Amino acid sequence: MSNDHIANRGGSAPAKSQLDAFLEEVKQLASGGSGGGRGRIIFALDATASRKATWDTACKLQAEMFREAASAGGLDLQLVYYRGLGECKASGWISDPMRLGKIMSAIMYRSGETQIGRVLDHAVKETKLLPVSALIFVGDAFEEEADMIIPAAHELGRLGVRVFVFQEGDDRMVEKVFRQIADATKGAYCRFDQGSAHQLAELLRAVAAFVAGGVTALAARKDAGAVKLLGQLR
Repeated sequence: MSNDHIANRGGSAPAKSQLDAFLEEVKQLASGGSGGGRGRIIFALDATASRKATWDTACKLQAEMFREAASAGGLDLQLVYYRGLGECKASGWISDPMRLGKIMSAIMYRSGETQIGRVLDHAVKETKLLPVSALIFVGDAFEEEADMIIPAAHELGRLGVRVFVFQEGDDRMVEKVFRQIADATKGAYCRFDQGSAHQLAELLRAVAAFVAGGVTALAARKDAGAVKLLGQLR
């Protein structure tokens, strides 16, 4: 994992009782310290050519997530991406979403295979240096050996890092592995496509708000999409 600064180009709403039950569950999860001090989120993405058709949309959604993180306050973000022949890079930790947005806009997709294992290993290393609150991953493919990936996901779970996995497309084999990663960390999984871009934006904002502000910030967000995803937390 290169730790370079990335600067080069390269449904219906739930009933109130359901929401209350969910928030009570999250309150118990957050009692261990979520929302206290500065949260840190690693935002990782597949920048390989298979995402070419939706790349512009994805970039806009990711920039929106950064802006939401800033409004929540108390949050540091790190951007990680992989593409090409073994290229996997991470930015430094950044609190200015405008700066991170500019970095994101400079990344271009490039043909290559997935490197999700390297992303998970990187998150483990970062967490052992300073606690990481969550890892958000957006991708559409999985071309590695699951047996080589899942142990790192379990290690993140042991370290208290929740992984929120967003799958672009509907490949069932990819979904199976992505769900395993989320389950191993007590995180959450969600599928999206261009037609559900608005939903993904809501979900990303909810994750950022929860990490930065804990249950208080999350309680202020009652959009159905966020409750549906975060309701997977246990």
